[in-house]
Amino acid sequence: MPAISRQEVEHVAKLAHLALTEAELERLGQDLNRVLEHFRALQELDTTDVPITSHAIPMRNVYREDEVRPSLPVEEVVANAPDGLEEYFRVPRIVEE
Repeated sequence: MPAISRQEVEHVAKLAHLALTEAELERLGQDLNRVLEHFRALQELDTTDVPITSHAIPMRNVYREDEVRPSLPVEEVVANAPDGLEEYFRVPRIVEE
């Protein structure tokens, strides 16, 4: 991984609409290059026996299974609505044509 040049740092700052001072550009370049050094160190690790995973720690689904349960009758639910019509809720229009 080649080091990030001053021009690349300026380009990224411009894309991000960041108005950085000369000192900030210099520090950002140094910080980005330090990050790249860490990635270089990670690339040197032997990971041939490490299984591919999407998470660093085991994950499990904490949601319950979907199951059909009895619910209130539609008429009873709509009866409690401020503005119900038959089996529907009427709401104010929010999208104009």
